[in-house]
Amino acid sequence: MRHFTEYPPLTLYIHFPWCVKKCPYCDFNSHAVKDDIPESQYIDSLIADLEQHAPDIWSRSVESVFIGGGTPSLISSEGIDRLMGQVRALTKLEPRAEITLEANPGTVEQQRFSEYRVNINRLSIGIQSFNDKHLHSLGRIHGAEEAIAACETAITAGFDNFNIDLMHGLPNQTVDEAIDDVAQAISLKPAHLSYYQLTLEPNTLFAANPPTLPDEQTLDKIQELGKARIFDAGFKQYEVSAYARDDQRCQHNLNYWLFGDYLGIGAGAHSKLSFPAHNSIVRHSKARHPADYIKTASTPDRIRGEIQVSEIEARLEFMMNALRLNGGFSVQEFEGRTGESIASVRRLVDQAQQDGLIERDLQQIKTTDLGARHLDTLLQRFMPEVLSENTKPGLTDTVIPIIGL
Repeated sequence: MRHFTEYPPLTLYIHFPWCVKKCPYCDFNSHAVKDDIPESQYIDSLIADLEQHAPDIWSRSVESVFIGGGTPSLISSEGIDRLMGQVRALTKLEPRAEITLEANPGTVEQQRFSEYRVNINRLSIGIQSFNDKHLHSLGRIHGAEEAIAACETAITAGFDNFNIDLMHGLPNQTVDEAIDDVAQAISLKPAHLSYYQLTLEPNTLFAANPPTLPDEQTLDKIQELGKARIFDAGFKQYEVSAYARDDQRCQHNLNYWLFGDYLGIGAGAHSKLSFPAHNSIVRHSKARHPADYIKTASTPDRIRGEIQVSEIEARLEFMMNALRLNGGFSVQEFEGRTGESIASVRRLVDQAQQDGLIERDLQQIKTTDLGARHLDTLLQRFMPEVLSENTKPGLTDTVIPIIGL
């Protein structure tokens, strides 16, 4: 039975839904710019949305902020300044909180990097590849030279903590081309690398017209050699697709993976909030279309979906995310985030340990190398027998996909 003794950590996600062009692989809530972006009006809406949530997070510390999209680096530095000023006024933002802005290479955006640095202490740069041919196939609007320049400009602007998003398994990509991308990324000295395989997500242009992707043997070789090159450069892997130098792990996404709370504001943003007084966990989502969101941001109508997270769903989602982490999770984290005793999953953990998929001591539980290689199989063990086949996909869909780090 669920019983919270404390609040889980809390983070803030701010969604900016516009981009210059919708990429064919992207399944996020983003909209290509057709006319001028209503920046001032949208920021007003974000602030109004946040004000409505004041009772939900009253007195709780906000440990990180992530401004994602879309392409948030289309926002003016003045807009970011006004937005973050209100975030600080309306929330208990930790003084040393990690504040990340997603950015795409582009001359106009790079000019803003030094101005962003006043409010932002971490950038996540969506490069994907340093190969012009592959950038074209991905529908990206920047070239390799702009990608390199964006990283160099970030360093000049004072960002000693920035992430490079790098994708592999691209259409017709060879092993050598993929490893060249890794080498170029490493040479730019980021603190963090997100290195993940292109997947064809439903409801994208790539899903409707699939490109020719490398075969399984080539994909395995790319993954193996890419990881080896990243390790040799001093990065440590802490999640399936996340690597950090000097322990500069993404604190915001670690909170997702460890089933912390997060408040999402903006068009299509999702939240997960715990209420210990009622021993409940609530999810809600906002109006997806920017125009609808702007119109309803100061009213209850901005919330288009709200559900109570059951105990079974909480256990499942915790495991599906926390077991992706190389270091796994502590018993205290499981009990503090789900409100349940570790005894609720002890039988399943015991069996996975006997089968060599999990290792543990009195406090920590994590996957073995075998478990990491067969993660999908391991996670299926935490799909309870009481759930029907029709119910299971809905629960799986609640896991937060972390791409931009």
